[in-house]
Amino acid sequence: MLVHPQFNPIALSLGPLAIRWYGLMYLAAFLLFVSLGKWRARRGPITGWADKDLDDLLFYGVLGVVLGGRLGYVLFYKPGFYFSHPLDIFAVWQGGMSFHGGFLGVLAALWYFGHRTKRSFFQVGDFVAPLVPLGLAAGRLGNFINGELWGRVTSPTAWWAMVFPQAGHEDRMLAVFSPPLLEVIKRYGGLPRHPSQLYQFALEGLCLFAILWWLSKKPRPVGFMSACFLIGYGSFRFIAEFARQPDDFLGLLAGSLSMGQWLSLPMILAGFVTLVLAKRGYWR
Repeated sequence: MLVHPQFNPIALSLGPLAIRWYGLMYLAAFLLFVSLGKWRARRGPITGWADKDLDDLLFYGVLGVVLGGRLGYVLFYKPGFYFSHPLDIFAVWQGGMSFHGGFLGVLAALWYFGHRTKRSFFQVGDFVAPLVPLGLAAGRLGNFINGELWGRVTSPTAWWAMVFPQAGHEDRMLAVFSPPLLEVIKRYGGLPRHPSQLYQFALEGLCLFAILWWLSKKPRPVGFMSACFLIGYGSFRFIAEFARQPDDFLGLLAGSLSMGQWLSLPMILAGFVTLVLAKRGYWR
C-alpha cells in the first residue's frame, strides 16, 4: 500500500524566514494566471486587454481570494466558533480557507474591476475563466504536499489507496469498535484512503483547464465561458467530494452530502442559467 511521502512543508529556510511549499503554490498560481492571460490577450478571440489590465486584475483577485476565502471559511464552516472567538478570524496562519468563499471574493473583484474599466461583469469573467484552473491545480498540489484534506477510507486492495500519517488520530477513532480496521492499522500503519487531493488536481485543475482552454479558442457569446466554468468546476468538485473526507466538525449534511457538495450545487445551477441566457444574447 502507498504511504504519503511526508514532504517537508518548508521548501526553503533563509535564517528565520521559512518559505513553505503551499506559499509557492500560490505564487505559481498567480504566475500562471498572468502568463496565460498575456498569451490570451495577444492571441485569443477577446481583444482590448493590456498587460496593465492583467496586473490590476491580479491585485484585486488576490485580495478577493484571501479575504473571501477566509470569511467564507468563518461563515460556512465554523461560524459558532469564530463568533465566540472573533480575534481568531485574523489568525490565518492557523489555516482555514474556503474555495467557495474565495470564489465569491473573486466575483466581487471581477465586478469592481469591470466597473473601473467600463467592462461588463461577464466580459471580465469570460476572459478570466480559462486562466483559473491551473491555479486551482497548484493549490491542490499544495494540499497533497502538506498531507491535508485527505480522502475517505477505501479498500486495502485498491492500488491507489494511500495511508496518510496525519490522519492517524482519525483512523484510530474509526477503528475503536472495528477489529478488522484495527488489523488494517496494525498491518499498514493507518487506514487506506483516497488521495483525493490528486483527484481534484486532475479534475478541477487539468481537465477543467483543457476543456475551457479549448472552448475559448473561438468567439463565444458573452457569458458563455463564465457559465462553462461554473458548471465545470461545480460538477468536478461535486464528484471529487465523494472521495474526500468530510470535515470532522461537520460530517455529511442532510444525511448524504458534504458541505463542499452543497456549496457546489448553486454553482452548477447558476452556470446552467447563465449558459441559457448567454446563448440568447442576454448578457450583451
